[in-house]
Amino acid sequence: MQDKYLYAGLIRLHVLHHAAKEPIYGLAMIEELERHGYKISPGTLYPVLHGLEEKGCLTSTEKRSGSTARRFYRATPAGRRALAEAKQKVRELFGELFEDDEPPKLRRRRP
Repeated sequence: MQDKYLYAGLIRLHVLHHAAKEPIYGLAMIEELERHGYKISPGTLYPVLHGLEEKGCLTSTEKRSGSTARRFYRATPAGRRALAEAKQKVRELFGELFEDDEPPKLRRRRP
C-alpha cells in the first residue's frame, strides 16, 4: 500500500464501524484490518484508538483475565453520530468516484 496516507481516514472509519457494533480491542482490529489489506502495526493502531477516544468517539475499559489485561473500546453516542454522518459522506463520495466507470458488460450465453 504505497499511498497509505490516503487510507488513514478509512482506517478510522473502519475502527469506529466495528466499535459501534461491539467492543473491540487492538489486536483483533489489527487482524480485521489485515483481512481488508491494511497492514498496520500496534504502533500505528493504538494512536488511532487513543485519538478517537480523545475526540470523544470512543470510550475504553480495561478487563482483566488472570494476569493479563486487555483494553476494550466502544463507540460513544457522539462516535455513533459521527459514523452516521461519515457514512453519508462516504456514500456520496463513492458515487462520485465511480460515476464515470462503466458497469461491467454482461456476456450473453449462446445456446
